[in-house]
Amino acid sequence: MASFRDLLGNVKGQIKEVTTDQAESLIAEGWLPLDVREADEFEQGALEEALFIPRGNLELQIESRVTDKKRPIVVYCAGGVRSALAAHALVQIGYENVVSMIGGFNRWKDEGRDWSTPKVLTPDQRNRYQRHLLLPEVGQKGQLRLLNSKVLLLGAGGLGSPAGLYLAAAGVGTIGIIDMDVVDSSNLQRQILHNVDRIGERKVDSAKKTLTLLNPDVNVVTYDVRLGADNILDIIDGYDVIVDGTDNFPTRYLVNDASLIKKIPVVHGSIFRFEGQATVFHPYVGPCYRCFVPEPPPAELAPSCAEAGVLGVLPGIVGSIQAMEAIKILLDLGDSLAGRILSYDALEESFRTFKIRRDPNCPACSIDPKLIQIAEYDDLCMPHPLEAPKP
Repeated sequence: MASFRDLLGNVKGQIKEVTTDQAESLIAEGWLPLDVREADEFEQGALEEALFIPRGNLELQIESRVTDKKRPIVVYCAGGVRSALAAHALVQIGYENVVSMIGGFNRWKDEGRDWSTPKVLTPDQRNRYQRHLLLPEVGQKGQLRLLNSKVLLLGAGGLGSPAGLYLAAAGVGTIGIIDMDVVDSSNLQRQILHNVDRIGERKVDSAKKTLTLLNPDVNVVTYDVRLGADNILDIIDGYDVIVDGTDNFPTRYLVNDASLIKKIPVVHGSIFRFEGQATVFHPYVGPCYRCFVPEPPPAELAPSCAEAGVLGVLPGIVGSIQAMEAIKILLDLGDSLAGRILSYDALEESFRTFKIRRDPNCPACSIDPKLIQIAEYDDLCMPHPLEAPKP
């Protein structure tokens, strides 16, 4: 009966091993470092940008985590035994360029090569976000990125409610909420952040209670103020994405201009009776709001939901789309709605997509951001308030 030493020798005869010096050169050339140690070992230190898959889970996870079997991989463990077995398993699965690092992480560390203590999820977080961790496009790295992200919700109403709930559930680490209204019984048909016990409370306070009860990982920052020209730049500063749930043109223009100055993407949503729209205004990547709506329509052609009504489920659909677009931006996933309007008709149960392009003569995004003037537009916004100053 063959001993383990004999079996290991046979395995090593079928794979390629490299020294730590050679491994360092390969990684510098773009080879993927794959750590196959156990979680407690990995958390104490690892190679920079290493992909972590414990040896016991390797065959189950590798094909979803590294989909290109031609991707060159440097496998390492603590001393070189598990990595040799792992490299052999990868070759058997069909990976074409795999090497095992002799001496493993212990030798790498002893030789004074670069390593770091990786940021990792706690056991509770790994359990909470396990469905995210199973997605190769997210994984632990993406989840940590979400936990370090900051999203600002403009409004804790119909659109802000579903967006806020899903962003908090997903683990977005900081969620700012600006709203200066109080909870009213008429809100509860669609504003699911609130409940009957909160009637009369400030909306930001009610929203904070709901989101922190849903996920204690989330830091909810509240702004119980009116968003205006005097405070918008300070409020949005530092946020990665703005989710716009406002319902009036003056505020949308104000947000657009400020987001161009700060270069913060805005995930826009709007609802009306049985119809909704969503898009992304990504500064200087796609069109801005003023490219889409150069001038506000007459007030009689743009009634609010309070005047025209809205089906309560509708903002849940549009707000959820906004949350999805925000997460895609934070994780750099897929194609955002920048340059496209997604239109939803609840009565037909249909979605349509329309392309929109940047206006080369847009009074906002076609000029130097330093020339943009932040001003109030409560007079329904003058047609072209951002003309560059004449020399």
